[in-house]
Amino acid sequence: MKVGLFVTCLVDLMRPRIAFAAIRLLEAAGCEVVVPLSQTCCGQPAYNSGERRAARLLAEKVIEEFETCEHVVAPSGSCAGMIRMHYPDLFVDDPAWRERAAALAARTHELSDFLATVVKLDKVPGDFAGTVTYHDACSGLRELGVKAQPRALLAKMPGVHLVEMDGAEECCGFGGAFAVKFGDISARLAEKKCDNVRASGADAVVLGDLGCMLNIEGKLRRMGDEKTRVLHIAEILSGEA
Repeated sequence: MKVGLFVTCLVDLMRPRIAFAAIRLLEAAGCEVVVPLSQTCCGQPAYNSGERRAARLLAEKVIEEFETCEHVVAPSGSCAGMIRMHYPDLFVDDPAWRERAAALAARTHELSDFLATVVKLDKVPGDFAGTVTYHDACSGLRELGVKAQPRALLAKMPGVHLVEMDGAEECCGFGGAFAVKFGDISARLAEKKCDNVRASGADAVVLGDLGCMLNIEGKLRRMGDEKTRVLHIAEILSGEA
């Protein structure tokens, strides 16, 4: 099975080890992983800002880079949601491109969903031992229905004990440009999320979107918490944590 890994801008720039962890997991599932070197952004920031022309140009680029792959996988519910839910909308006035966008959208998956429901990975390489809690990032949860999948994968790790925090499905306050445009609201949401993480007593909070990770980790450290780890689901499952 030929799988294209959409690395995402944040992972590429801020925490590349998430991409390597994703590759390890996909290869453990028997996939042939390809990573187009020319890939850049999925176009979501432009799309959310109303810059449809820029978003469309980026979408065309992504489609051309990945449409020979049987599946496209992203370690981000946000980027996977953009491709899967919004690409067809960008081409409502162009039937040929809309068909290509819809075809790619149907083959695009968030990482944990792909591992749990498409390839049905039965064993993960990671050997993490400790108590974790899980934060449900907004796009993955609300656009793609990612909820049970990462928890099912964590359950395959004998050393992991999952405890649910209060408000696991509530926003951490990141929301891309939201955190910039509405800083005060974002900071309050982040503080509430971090209070819930700490109250859970977990050694680590695990999640599937790097934007949320950076927001939560930054707030935890500013609150004086230097102990609680913030891990991407790919890191803990692959053994890169």
